[in-house]
Amino acid sequence: MSSNLQKTIREPIEFKGVGLHNGIDANLCLKPAEANSGIKFRRTDVDFDKSIIEANYENVNSPILCTKIKNQHGFSVSTIEHLMAAFYIEGIDNVLVEIDAPEVPILDGSAFDFVEAIRSFGTQEQNHPKKFIEVLKKVEVKDGEKYISIEPSEKDLIIDFEIVYKNPLIRTRRKEFKLSKSDLNSIYNSRTFCLYEDIDKIVSLGLAKGGSLQNAIVVNDNKILNDDGLRYRDEFVSHKILDCLGDLMLAGHRIFGHIKTSQGGHQLTNVLLRKFLSDKTNWEIENFQEKETKDGPYLRPF
Repeated sequence: MSSNLQKTIREPIEFKGVGLHNGIDANLCLKPAEANSGIKFRRTDVDFDKSIIEANYENVNSPILCTKIKNQHGFSVSTIEHLMAAFYIEGIDNVLVEIDAPEVPILDGSAFDFVEAIRSFGTQEQNHPKKFIEVLKKVEVKDGEKYISIEPSEKDLIIDFEIVYKNPLIRTRRKEFKLSKSDLNSIYNSRTFCLYEDIDKIVSLGLAKGGSLQNAIVVNDNKILNDDGLRYRDEFVSHKILDCLGDLMLAGHRIFGHIKTSQGGHQLTNVLLRKFLSDKTNWEIENFQEKETKDGPYLRPF
């Protein structure tokens, strides 16, 4: 039976890998956390008293090509979106993420290893109800041809995502994802991607130092340079939905709402969260006890 009690992991889970953008090897350990403590990162390589960084939309700093959070002491952790998406998908509310470097390991470029490890090690229910953010009014953000909006949805999260590329292989693609009903495997198993012609520009910005065909899909004109090709026909747009899930997790609670976006990304999602959550007439917090919602449509992932 699904439950709407809060959840943490059962025991510590360790990962090791390279950062996509800084190229630095990192050791990461997920640890169980108390109910109502939320998701927190702790940099183990800096001053202990200044090392905690709360995974919160207000702490997002410079969300370009990844999501980075930064605390008041100037310490940051970047590329957190895939891990945060894994927490969203697996219903994890409370966890301490310890890391000895400023960037989360990219692993294979998806959330696969995070999700599978959480499922393998197991989770622990906590005797406190989950809290959900219920959308009351539509809020929209536009940036030229790009836009993102959020509006009410009955006890579910829906993400309607459109990508628009001039590349003949990626093209324009659109996918609607419903957390209660969609194939979660195809979301968490979809990898980050880039265009071959953009690599020099990205590198010139001091990024992608750890990038390779082992952790990203590279598209050159109408060819996939990775030997294994795509995992899914819609892997490009599915990965964008994965990123969006991870960024939405920074709201602090899961959302009952309908997201619609075209050419969205980390920055646009963060701008939406700031606008949406800054006005308390846009939303309210709901607690849904198990006895009231055990047959509800939203419970499958949890």
